[in-house]
Amino acid sequence: MKKNLIYAGLIFLIFLSKNVEANEEIKGKILNYLNSLKNFSASFIQNDNQNLSEGKVYVGEKRVRAEYLYPTKILIILDHDKAMYYNYELEEDEFFDPKNTNAWFFYDIFRNPYFFKNSNIEIKKNELTLEKKGFNNEQSEYFIRVYFENNPLILRKIDLFLNGELLEIAIFDHNYNENLKSDFFKLINPSLLN
Repeated sequence: MKKNLIYAGLIFLIFLSKNVEANEEIKGKILNYLNSLKNFSASFIQNDNQNLSEGKVYVGEKRVRAEYLYPTKILIILDHDKAMYYNYELEEDEFFDPKNTNAWFFYDIFRNPYFFKNSNIEIKKNELTLEKKGFNNEQSEYFIRVYFENNPLILRKIDLFLNGELLEIAIFDHNYNENLKSDFFKLINPSLLN
């Protein structure tokens, strides 16, 4: 009887370790995919439960550019420790530390290859989900869930829970070969570039 329990326990541990290895392999594939997104763009729709916004996100070698097109035309350029916000209608710009705002996750998802290292993965037939909990710079607890289509691997949606609020971003119209020049990501008021 004891022998059977030991064998059953060993079989369970082997099965569990194989499952963990497979999950880590899939997570590695997702992290490589996110890290490879350079000269990438996609359209997005953002829902904060009060407003719907539409725009486009561009991922460069080192920075991320988010252009909100509707309802207000706004530009945000993010680096790991600095960022710029520009409101086209008001012709106002502001420079800030992205870690002190809700914009930090755009940079970390696309340009910080270690962000999801300690995340959980959920695998369904046609969908992969990465989930991570933590605290941002202001010590507010966050929960982020990123959805991927499984085959082929494509980023589809981001959910961010922060300060009791949900921000949903649906991503579509992926372009993996965007021709982006380096000045496209400059932290300069765009009216000064013309």
